Amino acid sequence: MKTFYKEEVMEKAKENNVKFIRLQFTDIFGFFKNIAITVEELERALEGQIIFDSSVIEGFVRNRESDIFLYPDPATFEIFPWRPRDGSVARLICDVYSPDGNPYPGCSRSALKKVAKKASGLGYQLQVGAQVEFFLFKIDEQGNPTTITHDQAGYCDLSPADLGENARRDMVLTLEEMGFEISTSHHEIAPGQHEIFIKEDSAPAISDKIATFKFVVRTVAQRHGLHASFMPKPVGHLNGSGMHLHQFLWSQGNNSFNDPAGDLGLSETAQYYIGGILNHAHSIAAIANPLVNSYKRLLSNNLCPVLVAWSERNRSTMIRVPAQRGDGARIILRSPDPACNPYLVLASSLGAGLQGITAKTKPSPPRPENGHGNDSFEGNSGQERLPRCLGESLSFLAKDEVVQEALGKYIYKRFLESKELEWERFQAEVHQWELDEYLKNF
Repeated sequence: MKTFYKEEVMEKAKENNVKFIRLQFTDIFGFFKNIAITVEELERALEGQIIFDSSVIEGFVRNRESDIFLYPDPATFEIFPWRPRDGSVARLICDVYSPDGNPYPGCSRSALKKVAKKASGLGYQLQVGAQVEFFLFKIDEQGNPTTITHDQAGYCDLSPADLGENARRDMVLTLEEMGFEISTSHHEIAPGQHEIFIKEDSAPAISDKIATFKFVVRTVAQRHGLHASFMPKPVGHLNGSGMHLHQFLWSQGNNSFNDPAGDLGLSETAQYYIGGILNHAHSIAAIANPLVNSYKRLLSNNLCPVLVAWSERNRSTMIRVPAQRGDGARIILRSPDPACNPYLVLASSLGAGLQGITAKTKPSPPRPENGHGNDSFEGNSGQERLPRCLGESLSFLAKDEVVQEALGKYIYKRFLESKELEWERFQAEVHQWELDEYLKNF
C-alpha cells in the first residue's frame, strides 16, 4: 500500500488541478458516505477540522447526537478517473474521531484497526484478498433498476454470450487506475452475475478497497446504462452473490498457516484460528449476513457455504482451505455476502480467530468432499448449520462477548438495536408468497 503525507496530498491535488475532494467514511451498516469540500478547505480537512453530526454514522437520527470529526487518511488519496481532468475530483477515506481526540466508538474503521493492533501485539498481521460477486441488471425507462439480467451467460463464458464483458473490463481498468491490484475477473454462474477478485492487502486496506470497489462498480455500471447490485439474493431462482475473504496470517515475515509437517500441511495456528471462527460462526453471521435477504442465499445445497465446518473440497462449508501451501497457505471465509460492512466482518472474524489461537481451540475434523454421504445440515447439537434467518443470528450475537468485544460495545449495541427493528418490520409484513399459498385455502 502506498504512503502519502499531508504535504504530498496538498501537492498532488495542486498538480492534478483537483477542485473537489470527497471525504468518505463508512457507517455502522456498511454504507459508504461522503461530504464534499473544495480544494481550498483541504488543508483544514487534513488537520481534522471538519465537523458534523454522529447520526450519519449510526444510520438514524435521535435526540442525543454528538459532534464528530473526520480525520482523512493521506494514504487513501485518489483521483476519480471518470471525472474531467480540468477541475478534477479526488477522495480521501476518513477515520471518525470524538471531540476529545479519541476514535469515535461508532467508527467501523477504527474498530478493525483496534483488533488488528491486538493481532500485532500477539505477533500477527492479517492479509486478506476478496472475491466479490454482483449482478448487472437492466434499468427501466425511468432509470430505476429492474431484476432483468443483462445477459444469459454462465460460468466464465465469453462474449457475445457475456454482454457484461465491456462493463467489467472498464470496472477493472478504473479500479487499477485507483491503485487496486486485480487478480481475476469473470462471468459467474448465474445470468448477469460477475466476479472480480481483489488481491490481498492488510485488513484495514482491503476493507477500504471493498468499500471503494462497490462505489466504483456501481458508477461504471451506471455509465453503461446498467445497475450493479450487491444484494445477496436479488432473484429467487438464481444463485446468490457472496464475498469470499481469503485470509493469510503472517508472523515475522512467515506465513503462520503453513506447516508441511502438520495435518493437511497446515500449522496448529491455522487450525486454532479456524476453530475460533467456527466457535463464533453463528454470531459472526449477524455481521457477515446482515440483511433479511442474506439468508435467502444460504440454502442447503452443495454450492452454498452453510455448514459451520471447514474442508479442502466441500463447497458446503463456510471455511475452505485451497490447495496452495507455503506462502500461499490461507483459509477462505465463504459465508459473507457483499451487503456486509467489510470492516466489521474482518474485525469479528479476526477477533474470533485470535481467541481461537490464544485458547488453542481445535476444530472438528475437516469435512470430506461433497457427495460422500456426510453433508448433513444438522449436527447432534442442531448447530452445525449457520442460522436460517436474521433473527436467529442476532440472538447468537446478543450472547457472544468475543464478537461484541471485537465490534466494540457501542457499535454492537447500535447494530443490534437497528437490526432487531429491521427483523420486526419484516415479520410484521404479509408477503405475496403467503397470500398465494394460503389465501384461498384458509
